[in-house]
Amino acid sequence: MLILALLTLVLHGLLAGLFYAFSMSVMPGLNAVEPERAEAAMRSVNRKILNPWLFLVFLGSPVAALVAGLLADGAAAVWFLAAAGVGFAGSFLVTVAVNVPMNNALDAGTMPWKDYSRRWTAWNTLRAAASVVSLALVGVAIGAL
Repeated sequence: MLILALLTLVLHGLLAGLFYAFSMSVMPGLNAVEPERAEAAMRSVNRKILNPWLFLVFLGSPVAALVAGLLADGAAAVWFLAAAGVGFAGSFLVTVAVNVPMNNALDAGTMPWKDYSRRWTAWNTLRAAASVVSLALVGVAIGAL
């Protein structure tokens, strides 16, 4: 159980860091260049980020927390399940419902950078916050083991 709990913690930490880094450095960096260059760079990022490492972290975080919650006892189970729920709603659902469609619109050329950047970053920051909350919940769950 401890190995699963630590894996869950690491996965959540990696995901929170990814979303945080985008909101606090990648997007401001792209906003500092011409919109056409920012769009081209973001299109490239959006294509390259779709790789097994992202899927492991992105899909693995809520699944690991769910499995840990189902295997744990008492308060630890509740905290792991809460982490899974927050991560699923705040990261997975937001990504599928908002960020990916915006990425697709940017890629198709139907959403200009000025409409994309602020809105995408706001939703990404929500994903970062949800991921940090999930990370903290996993930490509390580990403390309750």
